[in-house]
Amino acid sequence: MSNYIELPINKIELDRSNPRIANFLDLYSEDEVNSDTMALLLGTVTESCASLRESIKENGGIIHPIIVNKNLDGRYVVIEGNTRLQIYRDFVKANIPGNWDYIKAIVYDDLNSDDKHSIRLQAHLIGPREWDPYSKAKYLNYLANEEHMPMNVLIAYCGGNTKASEIKHMILAYQDMQEFYRPLCKDDSIFNIKKFHGFVELQNRNVIDSLILHGYNKTNFSQWMVDEKFSKMEDVRKIPDILNSKKATAAFFREDSKAAKKILAVEEISSDSLKDVPYDLLAKELIKRMDDFKQKEIDLLRHDVDYAGKLSTLKDVIESVQFILDEVDR
Repeated sequence: MSNYIELPINKIELDRSNPRIANFLDLYSEDEVNSDTMALLLGTVTESCASLRESIKENGGIIHPIIVNKNLDGRYVVIEGNTRLQIYRDFVKANIPGNWDYIKAIVYDDLNSDDKHSIRLQAHLIGPREWDPYSKAKYLNYLANEEHMPMNVLIAYCGGNTKASEIKHMILAYQDMQEFYRPLCKDDSIFNIKKFHGFVELQNRNVIDSLILHGYNKTNFSQWMVDEKFSKMEDVRKIPDILNSKKATAAFFREDSKAAKKILAVEEISSDSLKDVPYDLLAKELIKRMDDFKQKEIDLLRHDVDYAGKLSTLKDVIESVQFILDEVDR
């Protein structure tokens, strides 16, 4: 049973089990978690939340009520709406004109765990206020491995369109980030949940098999994440191709996946594929490439022994072109 009422904000507790908050609460001691900390964790003081803050201020309150569970002991705990409640608290603290002491809420009486999970999942896995992928995976991992929720129920909660393999990959990616990546992040600020997609790509069988085949493991992979070796998270799927090429592997460790992919692109080009291209088109493309040269590339050609072959090739091009021009001018 539920009631639609206005609740005093000082009687409502934020949902500390909300995965978006729980991601970071682990980094703080109990004494450090105050109103300012929660505002920081929920992002209510950031630019990304500015439009929501302004909308609430201009409308004199929220349009969609928060959802609250009233426990048997009389405590009111947010199920959905942590950020909006925290904005009200921020407004009270900052003395923003308006009535921010009460907030619209739909209050349920002593919901069971399944009902609370259902509300959270509908709001944040497939709803208009989706959690980030890492937070979704954290929650799915909790439901699967602590609540022992069967896969068919998880699929239903995710809208029925998500495959079991996708959910498994998300859960495994979250677990890998905790087991292998987090220990390497000596400074908590280094732990970047935006790397999550890369760990999802890691779950593909061909990527893991390639790591093992070439003598690497998930700890090595996580260190590459820390070292920013992937210019894009999608590049993780290129690991098999990179590791199968000595030159691409060297470029990957020397620079990053972007440099490695350039090597792979060159290796895919053969003399046979270029022999029918008119020389003037090849010359125009070479001019375009030279015009886009960066100082870093010039420095590598000047000092890096691994670039000696490239430098020699450029000099050969100059000699060959000059010979042709000399013949034309005779």
